[in-house]
Amino acid sequence: MDTHSTNPILLAIPERIESKRLIIRAPLLNDGPMVNAAVQGSIDELRPWMPWARHVPTEEQSEVISREGRIHYLERSDLRMYLIHKETGQFIGSSGLLRIDWQARKFEIGYWLNTPHSGQGYMTEAVERIAEFAIQELQANRIEIRIDSRNERSIHVAERLGYTLEGTLRNEKCDVYGMLSHTRIYAKVRGVEFQ
Repeated sequence: MDTHSTNPILLAIPERIESKRLIIRAPLLNDGPMVNAAVQGSIDELRPWMPWARHVPTEEQSEVISREGRIHYLERSDLRMYLIHKETGQFIGSSGLLRIDWQARKFEIGYWLNTPHSGQGYMTEAVERIAEFAIQELQANRIEIRIDSRNERSIHVAERLGYTLEGTLRNEKCDVYGMLSHTRIYAKVRGVEFQ
């Protein structure tokens, strides 16, 4: 990758990477139905943590979101990635690099899992591989994971992968039910947790 470019849109960023069990790729046209089925089947688990999951989207809305994700990937403004099982082709979940600061090379990893695939280590595997991608391909200096302090499953992913809890933003925002919530900030930083 050309790391000297001043405009991120010129960066040659692969649209697909792989881990042991997963294809991790940018959104494609017609991914909406696949994503929508996963959201519908996982809505009860997603709703407490994901503001966008307040309402079940239509298939058309999921297609729009996927296409917008494709555009953002090409613009390099947000690198949403879908997790596809290598052997079965099943949609496992979504992750990617968000809230990107290209000058500082700072990225936030966000993620959600299709409920039938929980408890099998897929998200830990995906987050680890996406972080490697950010470090090796994008020369990340800082990788963050921001998690609602009540979301124990997401906290376990960050802690299992060795992210440092830097602090908790208290009463930082309202959750989907309008209640104030705390946000934990986990991070890995070049020169400390990686080279």
